[in-house]
Amino acid sequence: MAHPTVAVLERHLTLYKRLWRASLFSSFVLPVLFLASIGLGLGGYVGTVQGVPYVAWIVPGVLASTAFQMAVGECTYSVLGEFKWTRGAHAMFATRVSVRDMIGGWLLYIVFRIEVAVVVFLAIVAAFGVLGSPWALVTPLVAGLLALAVAAPVTAFSATIDHDSYFALLFRFVMIPSALFAGVFFPVEQLPALVRPLAYASPLWHGVALCRAATMGAAPPWPWWVHVGYLVVFALAGMWWAGWAFRRRLQD
Repeated sequence: MAHPTVAVLERHLTLYKRLWRASLFSSFVLPVLFLASIGLGLGGYVGTVQGVPYVAWIVPGVLASTAFQMAVGECTYSVLGEFKWTRGAHAMFATRVSVRDMIGGWLLYIVFRIEVAVVVFLAIVAAFGVLGSPWALVTPLVAGLLALAVAAPVTAFSATIDHDSYFALLFRFVMIPSALFAGVFFPVEQLPALVRPLAYASPLWHGVALCRAATMGAAPPWPWWVHVGYLVVFALAGMWWAGWAFRRRLQD
C-alpha cells in the first residue's frame, strides 16, 4: 500500500483528472493573454524599466503572480468543502491517514499543479526570447517554494472558518493588493516609503524578486538567502497552523 501522504496526493490527482478542463483557461491561457495585453500592449507605451524592455521585466512578475494566485484560489473553497460540505477530510481521518499526511499530500498536489502551469508558461515565453539568463531554469523551484509559503497558511485559514463569505475578505484585502503592489507591474521603490514595508511583508514580493533576478541574470534586491528564508519561514508557520486547524476541525 502507498504511503498515506502519497495516497492523499493520488486522491487529489484522481479528482483533478475529472476537473482539469475547467482549469485550462485560468492556469494556462489567462497568464499568457495577461502577459500579451500588459507586457506587449502597455509595454509599448512604458518602454523600458530598469534598463530592460517592459515585457521582459514583467515576465517573472506574471510567473510568480500566477503561482501566488493559483495557491490562494486552490486552497480556499476546496479546503473548506472537505470539512463542511463533502466531509472528505473526516473520511480520510477515519483511516490510517494522519493530519500530517492530509496536509502533506494536499500541499504536494498544489505544488504539482503550480509547477505544471509555471513550466508551460516558461516554455511559451522562452519561445519569444524574453528570458535574459539561463538562471530562468530555477524559477519553477522559486514558484514551488512560493506556492508552499502561500498555500500552507491559506489552507490553515480555510480550515478555521465556517462560512465561505470570509474568502471575499481574503481576496479583496490580501490577494488583490499583493498582486497589485508586490512588484509585479512596477518597482516597489516607486511606492511611498511608508507603504513599502507592506509590500516587503508579502511572500509574493520575495517570489517576484527571486524570479526577476533569475530571468534577468541579476542580483535580487536583498541577499537571495533572505528571500528564500522568508518564504521557508512562512511555509513552516503555515504548516504548523494548518496542523492545529485540521486537528481542531476534525473534532466536529
